[in-house]
Amino acid sequence: MPSLVPPTVDVHESFLAAMDEYVAEGRGGLDDFSNIGNDLRAYASTWATADGFARYVDYLLAQRLEETPRPPGFVPTTVLWWLDGPIYLGRLNIRHRLAPGQAGERNGHIGYDVRPGARRRGHATAMLAAALPLAATLGLPRVLITCDFDNEASRRTIERNGGRPADRRDEKLRYWL
Repeated sequence: MPSLVPPTVDVHESFLAAMDEYVAEGRGGLDDFSNIGNDLRAYASTWATADGFARYVDYLLAQRLEETPRPPGFVPTTVLWWLDGPIYLGRLNIRHRLAPGQAGERNGHIGYDVRPGARRRGHATAMLAAALPLAATLGLPRVLITCDFDNEASRRTIERNGGRPADRRDEKLRYWL
């Protein structure tokens, strides 16, 4: 049964296969502002090696710390991977607070992504359900989650987890859970 765990070097091979799936669907281009897209651009050239992947995992683990340097507008974030044993199925980020300004309003507290080959199997719904108690332990008893207005699968995932529509801002639907 899959579970949310901190990033680990133990799934290197499966992680690389998942990233290949994302690239095959067009992710990682300059117009992909998702966490997966940003990481593909920044780290894909180094994470193929064991040392490069270990550095990437360390980078992700450090994101939860307040003192970790980060670009303006970014906040401490707990990064978790959805794993089924040695198989990487997806990623979920819990932002410890809303980012300042429009970034927080657009991105919310929690973001998630399921690898293309594992979609439509309930992983996003289960991953989000597993994350909500963890968010509460981080001082977030109520979380804002957003999705693109035309992303029907993500909308259903949020609503299945008790998301109540708040509003639409530009291309984003906003929900409180």
